Amino acid sequence: MPLWFWIAFHIGVFIVLAIDLVGFNRKAHVVSIREAGIWSAVWVILSLSFNLLVWHLKGPEAALDFFTAYLIEYSLSVDNIFVFVLIFTYFQVRRKYQHRVLVWGIIGALLMRGLMIWIGVALVERFHFVLYIFGAFLLITGIRMLVSHGEEIDLESNFVLRLCRRWMRVTPEYHEQKFVVKIEGQWMLTPLALVLIVIDIMDLVFAVDSIPAVFAITTDQFIIYTSNICAILGLRSLYFVLAHVIDRFIYLKTGLALVLGFVGAKMILADSFHIPNGVSLGVIILVLGVTIYASMRATRGQLPKKIEKGAEREEPLPK
Repeated sequence: MPLWFWIAFHIGVFIVLAIDLVGFNRKAHVVSIREAGIWSAVWVILSLSFNLLVWHLKGPEAALDFFTAYLIEYSLSVDNIFVFVLIFTYFQVRRKYQHRVLVWGIIGALLMRGLMIWIGVALVERFHFVLYIFGAFLLITGIRMLVSHGEEIDLESNFVLRLCRRWMRVTPEYHEQKFVVKIEGQWMLTPLALVLIVIDIMDLVFAVDSIPAVFAITTDQFIIYTSNICAILGLRSLYFVLAHVIDRFIYLKTGLALVLGFVGAKMILADSFHIPNGVSLGVIILVLGVTIYASMRATRGQLPKKIEKGAEREEPLPK
């Protein structure tokens, strides 16, 4: 793709992010499900509109690759929401400040994922066997996710969090939605800044799974990067839509594990047994559709998850 298109794409991304962060959220507030639903629809429509542009510029095959990659990234990003709920609960972040953390977290994720994709594409172009390594890694990850019993992440033992607490000055209490404050002439991080750091690090961990999965669909850097970015942009609003009902997706991890296993096997068998991307798209939609339907049916009548009381009051940083 020409350089001007890459520049235009990023300008468009940051304009929409600026509108989301500044234009609609000058004052911190609790994001309602209705508002989050509208923004989720906006991001999906923008992504599908971009998909049509890919069709026009690069043809129907590239458009199919983009849509399949986008669907993989978007579905795997749902797994991030489980972790976001855990992080916000652990740090007792008030609901009206969660939006700001997620938007800035997404900006950080865009930069880190862009670097990871560039490195991944460079490796694949130079060393083709890297695709087999990616495939084996995804297959093992899918199997581990399938046999795991939903162990929760222990944030207290998180290396990055312990490092920040040890070497950085952090205030014991929140200062509204500020990430840094000046106290007695010294700049200090607030607990909200630690939340942002942990969220970006955890997103990077999840990206280690999701980005290689897209290489099973295409090695086109343009498709990989733009589909990843479009999926991540919708993550913030998707969080506020699903946070209250995320516990109902009891079989979703099983579906995601099967998707990872499928794309991993596809990468390993690519040279001896080619699976068309149209078939891959059908398999992914079928697996996710069945697991989401089964989850909703099994948890029918379950009340929405209640927001923890600690998330609605100012609390010192847990020690």
